[in-house]
Amino acid sequence: MMKHLGQCFVQYINRTYRRSGTLWEGRFKSCLAQDEEYALRCYRYIELNPGRASMVAHPGDYPWSSFHYNGEGRDNALLTAHHSYLSLGLNGENRCDNYNALIKSQISDKQLNEIRVATNGNFALGNPSFQDEIALALNRRVIAGEAAAVGCCLSKVTSVKKSN
Repeated sequence: MMKHLGQCFVQYINRTYRRSGTLWEGRFKSCLAQDEEYALRCYRYIELNPGRASMVAHPGDYPWSSFHYNGEGRDNALLTAHHSYLSLGLNGENRCDNYNALIKSQISDKQLNEIRVATNGNFALGNPSFQDEIALALNRRVIAGEAAAVGCCLSKVTSVKKSN
């Protein structure tokens, strides 16, 4: 859906302003995240990216960050809070305090890599049983690895379907 929306938007802009080419550096990338733990990890990954890139010292210093909403409590009509964010507290002040504590904790290099691999490859971000469930549902490989891994996943899907 996002890819199609992006393509339509680029075509509109190009026609309107009599230009050609892309508007963004790369394609839209995403991954399916398992639950609150993984969703909040992705929040942190996104909010901390400008700091990792040495663009700002603090997430709140980046003008286009959703940290202003999540960590400072500023209203933003463009954002809808995810239920995992809402579960951080009973009210806005509690959520902001807990979110700030979460932002201060480090994301391990392993977790950073898991998010990057899942996002760049459109893979499932979660534990192995979640990944197996998604592979069966989508009938495709949802983790990074050798091409042979596809055959393993697909044979499981085929055998499950045959037994029904």
